Amino acid sequence: VFSGSAVVDKDNTAGFGKGALVALYTSARERQTQSMAYSTDNGKTWKKYANNPILTADIPDFRDPKVIWNEERNEWILVLAAGQEMRFYTSKNLKEWKFESAFGKEYGNHGGVWECPDLMKMKVEGTDKEKWMLICNINPGGPFGGSATQYFVGEFDGHKFTCEDEPSETKWMDYGKDRYATVTFSNTPDGRNLAIAWMS
Repeated sequence: VFSGSAVVDKDNTAGFGKGALVALYTSARERQTQSMAYSTDNGKTWKKYANNPILTADIPDFRDPKVIWNEERNEWILVLAAGQEMRFYTSKNLKEWKFESAFGKEYGNHGGVWECPDLMKMKVEGTDKEKWMLICNINPGGPFGGSATQYFVGEFDGHKFTCEDEPSETKWMDYGKDRYATVTFSNTPDGRNLAIAWMS
């Protein structure tokens, strides 16, 4: 089992029960595929979905699904790392996913493997505007060697991410040598997005 993410399925879209915890993760064997597990006892025990995998691809690096709920479109969004780009998918039930678009081939830093994406909507400080931020972790290729986390700011219409920066621009979340695999927690009581990263 490689990296992934988990959500609370409060409306029972997947059919495992209202409020079930659903985790999507990468199964790493000869090929990397995306699988699902669920818990109906608040995370004490988990069951793997009987019809895994739920997503496959014909490339070797295909991993780290991040799932969020899109309130505007009333559906789930999944973003994952596929080679040197991020791919976006949508679903109504967390089981059946439709490919929407890809981003990143000509954007940002490509000095290492792209991994552990994250996608979130954030308020622009001091305004009433909101923008989307896409996180991309790379290893190696950081500004001081080693691993690092870059990010892109722009718009996401439920299908496609459009970056507002020039393709050659790289925005680093941190300039330390050991920041990696940054992921976020959403729906906190005060509305913040909390990011936690690995150290080497």
